[in-house]
Amino acid sequence: MTSSVQDSPELVRLFETYTGAAGSIGAHYGELAERLTAHQPLIVATGFDIALYPGGGRPPMVEGLRLSTRGFKELAAVSHLGPAVATLARMKELEPDGVWVDDARRLRDSCLEVRRANDVALWRDRIGVAAFRGREESIAAMVDYACRATADLLDRTLSDAAYLTPERLRADYLEADSSGLAVPLNRVMVATFFLTGLDLAHRLITWFDRLALPWEDTMVIVAGRQGRPTSGVTLESNSVAAVIETVSRGRLPRQHLLIAPHAPVFPVFRGDPTEVAALEQDYRVLWSSLTAMAELGQVMFTGYPHFVPASRAEEPVAQGTTSVDGMPPVSSPSDWFALTTRLRVVLEDPRQLLSGAVTDYAARELVRHDNDPARITVPGLDGEPYPELVPHHRTDDLSDSVPSGSPTATAPFRAAPNRGARP
Repeated sequence: MTSSVQDSPELVRLFETYTGAAGSIGAHYGELAERLTAHQPLIVATGFDIALYPGGGRPPMVEGLRLSTRGFKELAAVSHLGPAVATLARMKELEPDGVWVDDARRLRDSCLEVRRANDVALWRDRIGVAAFRGREESIAAMVDYACRATADLLDRTLSDAAYLTPERLRADYLEADSSGLAVPLNRVMVATFFLTGLDLAHRLITWFDRLALPWEDTMVIVAGRQGRPTSGVTLESNSVAAVIETVSRGRLPRQHLLIAPHAPVFPVFRGDPTEVAALEQDYRVLWSSLTAMAELGQVMFTGYPHFVPASRAEEPVAQGTTSVDGMPPVSSPSDWFALTTRLRVVLEDPRQLLSGAVTDYAARELVRHDNDPARITVPGLDGEPYPELVPHHRTDDLSDSVPSGSPTATAPFRAAPNRGARP
């Protein structure tokens, strides 16, 4: 016998009287709330851009965030080297004769191609990120170093399949405790993530400071997907939200900042604000409806404890514990235990953005130093003993790459005399 769901028309009408219909009480309340905030600034951040709707019918202004900005993919390519090699090690463990061999060759070949294309002019003239000014030589040297170290490790792995184990990966590459590498690859990952956050925070601080927003009345929505499908869905795990909070210097009320993974997203900005402007009304109704609903708590439940979003100051501590439930605070650019723990957190916590490992720390350092990138220390880059970039890497056939087990393999990666020791 089959059964069918039967609605009660009377109860459905009662349901739709308050919600679920365009003419419902809830919809009317949202429209009223939106009219009351129509002149307030509204910030909407997507996975690609950030838009400011000034209010009062004025057109939006848009600033690029990640994929649409210079240098993001280039730095992300280097950031991913550690996880890429770790993935190959895991694939080899699961299927020793599987596709990992071809993937390892492709990764090695890509590293060699990057070494040929990478030089100071690439970072200074073609990518030309303002926040990186003065560090282009160091960045080019770091990129060459990371690609050379990765290619050498893969060469050894391809000639000796038994070599690549999690233990060897950590000891010879990520931590570099036993390989003689001048800089552990963990530090390269921190540096590239930090540089990405440095650029993002520097541009947003410059932009928002110029606009002189009334942060106490500003509304913020982080809309749509942020990186992987599960990331950035909470205030604590959303790096863009952290930057916006930091840029406001604590003036933005936390309850004014909403994460809306299912909100509509305007297309990647290409210079024409028409499609961005078309969604302003939807965003304003969304923000106003949600916050207006929250205001019913005071009307209905006065005398009971009220909800207050947790402060970011309540950060987990990394030292002396075996687990953390969020990003531990970083005490200094040489706090490598906390910085490396953050790398683990962004891999293991599906709410986190991989590129957000140190974005909040970069933003705080910029605010603390008046938005001057030259005054801050980039952990994993500044003061690290990267070998000088050798110009012939652009013209030779890169056949100088040798297996890591060779007596000469690690020599190019030892500290250069003029670069000092690791901080």
